[in-house]
Amino acid sequence: MTRFIRFAGDEGPRYGMLDGSEVAVIAPHPFAAHRPTGERVPVQGLQLLAPVIPSKIVCVGKNYRDHAAEMGGEVPDEPLFFLKPSSSVIGPGEPIRLPVDLSSEVHHEAELAIVIGALLQRVTPEQARAGILGFTCANDITARDLQRRENQWFRAKGFDSFCPLGPAIATDLDPSALRIRCTVDGEVRQDGSTADLVWDVAALVSEISQVTTLLPSDVILTGTPAGVGPLAAGQKVRVEIEGIGVLENPVVDRPDHQLASP
Repeated sequence: MTRFIRFAGDEGPRYGMLDGSEVAVIAPHPFAAHRPTGERVPVQGLQLLAPVIPSKIVCVGKNYRDHAAEMGGEVPDEPLFFLKPSSSVIGPGEPIRLPVDLSSEVHHEAELAIVIGALLQRVTPEQARAGILGFTCANDITARDLQRRENQWFRAKGFDSFCPLGPAIATDLDPSALRIRCTVDGEVRQDGSTADLVWDVAALVSEISQVTTLLPSDVILTGTPAGVGPLAAGQKVRVEIEGIGVLENPVVDRPDHQLASP
């Protein structure tokens, strides 16, 4: 298994492969033919970035029966899809910023994220498997009060910082029974397994590709197990998926300011 990371370099973001306590730097990136540069850097002290900035993030709702039940509903007859903007992506250690002026109930949702590695258009599940680069951890941050209030979920799901991703893209990983855990300040909130997905990874990628062309670096969030709950400023939320690693983010209130007009 290879784990790709993206990190801050002197001249901008760089990619590498984790190798124990070191990173073997590659060029240009894992979404194209790449090569080792020969440079190796210590993992300790690196500023990890979100492992990918996708053109789109396709999310799946109510894909665990226990989560559908805790939200007061049932699993839909077909996959429920929605989008998050790429501007919502943050990396490990970056703060989740609560929009306290617009929402008073922001929840965590730990999820397995699929990272696409090839152009996929109307593919079969078998073809979909071949087009997956790997998997990473995700936290589908949600303004629950806004979600209940509106039929469309863009506002509830799309705030800046509402899609933490990381720490690595794990390739050659069997996604059929991975443990997913979420803790907040050490308290276990979610503890589930991808074995309980209603629609599995290949089925989701195939179904989405019937609607929209998936591009290398696109991300699919596969749904969250039961146990979602509120976040407050000052807390730390941690998502851990076996074989991938730990994604941890502090929670802060969003600063009260506006960008100056051009």
